[in-house]
Amino acid sequence: MNARATAPSTSQDYGRGLAAASIAFFAWGLLPLYLKALQAVPVLQVTAHRMMWGCLFAIGWLAVRGELGQVGAALADPKRRLRLLATAVFISTNWLVYVWAIINDRAVEASLGYFINPLLNVLMGVFVLSERLNRAQWTAVGIAAVSVVYLTWSVGHPPWIALILAFSFCMYGLLRKVVTVEALPGFAAETLLVLPIGVGYLLWCEATGVGALGNASLGTNLLLALGGPVTALPLVLFAYGARRIPYSTVGLLQYIGPTIQLILAVFAFHEPFERSRALGFALIWLAIAIYLGDGLWRARKTRMLQ
Repeated sequence: MNARATAPSTSQDYGRGLAAASIAFFAWGLLPLYLKALQAVPVLQVTAHRMMWGCLFAIGWLAVRGELGQVGAALADPKRRLRLLATAVFISTNWLVYVWAIINDRAVEASLGYFINPLLNVLMGVFVLSERLNRAQWTAVGIAAVSVVYLTWSVGHPPWIALILAFSFCMYGLLRKVVTVEALPGFAAETLLVLPIGVGYLLWCEATGVGALGNASLGTNLLLALGGPVTALPLVLFAYGARRIPYSTVGLLQYIGPTIQLILAVFAFHEPFERSRALGFALIWLAIAIYLGDGLWRARKTRMLQ
């Protein structure tokens, strides 16, 4: 979710961009409510339906806009096709683990993954893109590492769900940075590459009598089909907003999603949130505060020097 935003050209542009990005993050935060409504459907089927309907929705939208050629152009280039296949694998892994976590009452740990993700992006920038960190950024990363170690010690095992979600989305974002394709055509191309696997699995489920579309209620079937816009619309809104608001603002907004997820997990889904886990989260929030505070201070200093 770390797209580089350009400076807004007008206050109206900024307002629209801020609204679009905020809606996207709120939608991602509320996603557990949608997934909980599909709790009776097997996790693999939910993920495959999300992939299929998301792909169909994106292709339909691009067809209406007359932009389907962008998908063909992206897939025609062997290097871009290979990178898009890799991003498809990472985002599919992310979806699968996330759906499993929500349906199996592990939303608290899932939210932790998206709190960790931006700090993991920083480390990827160091080790993969040869970026340099200042003292405040290293402090934030160090505190985050301590929090993961503490949570591992207090629970008795590493927070695998959070780590897999953070790593898979981090790798997805890193690879998408080097693929020259816009958000919606890229999403359509990614899902199109893995669509045969998802559709093949769903057809097998229907043929063996365990498919949700053949056995579930009309409401469940409608919810599965709704996975298309639920998956694609926030991505498009985010891409629209991120181009119109400053990068520092995007950095602040990205914590809306996991914050809402955590609130839902504790107060709506009644998942346990013991003192030890709260302390681990507090360390993560401290790391985030240091990281964001440093970024905002540097952005303000840069504006003053201009």
